[in-house]
Amino acid sequence: MSRSARLAAVAALAIVFAAGTSGRPASAQAPTSGGPVPPALLDDLAVAYKILAMEGIIDAYGHVSVRHPTSPNRYLMSRSLGPALVTPADIMEFDLDSTPIDPKGRNAVLERFIHGEIYRARPDVMVVVHSHAPSVVPFSITQVPLRPVFHMSTFLWKGVPVWDSRSVKHPDAAALLVRNGDMGKSLAAALGDKPVALLRGHGNVVVGPSLPVTVRQTIYTEVNARLLLAALGLGGPVTYISPEEGAAVDKTPGDVMRGWELWKRKALAE
Repeated sequence: MSRSARLAAVAALAIVFAAGTSGRPASAQAPTSGGPVPPALLDDLAVAYKILAMEGIIDAYGHVSVRHPTSPNRYLMSRSLGPALVTPADIMEFDLDSTPIDPKGRNAVLERFIHGEIYRARPDVMVVVHSHAPSVVPFSITQVPLRPVFHMSTFLWKGVPVWDSRSVKHPDAAALLVRNGDMGKSLAAALGDKPVALLRGHGNVVVGPSLPVTVRQTIYTEVNARLLLAALGLGGPVTYISPEEGAAVDKTPGDVMRGWELWKRKALAE
């Protein structure tokens, strides 16, 4: 065998060995960090978990993420942990394939693909919340649409789509959880340009431009669902918020920080 042939054989063996030991092709590079994150943002992300737990939107499960402030192809989310227990030290960084950048032995949330695929599909979205808010679930399993009925939930006026995991031809779909990128892509497509989507028999996702806005809309999506269930139980026609009213409120959203500052102070005091 010539010297050049021997070198080629050695190189080929090296590639095979590298692929076998890393679990990825040797040419694939591990994702790198998007850079430092302001401590105040990590603090607020941890607080968002605590607020939603305090308000009964998420319990032992559910998660909140925020897009990296300087690297749009990265996002930040807690490790797999009960939301009320989350601290800034629990926040992990992910790429849009939902691969952890530096897990440090920590377990990532199984349904992180919800977040990565929504950020990929929606450049306008800076925050994603996934919850199992109980009052929204009936609207995911019946033909009754979730529509806005009071002034704090007018953001629902564009409609609330329902995503069904059975629409995805994947072995994981029967388990209902969004465990892979294919299911995440399907959910992001169903969400479209809306701020809220329901997951059949599961919960919802709420997206928005900031933590204060998205936390607020997550809370009032659940409140609206409770009010609508009560109104429907009374019988007779329901007077919904009209598209004109919803669009008008979009132009003058009010003092979002008033609610955020209250909820933040209460959550930190617990």
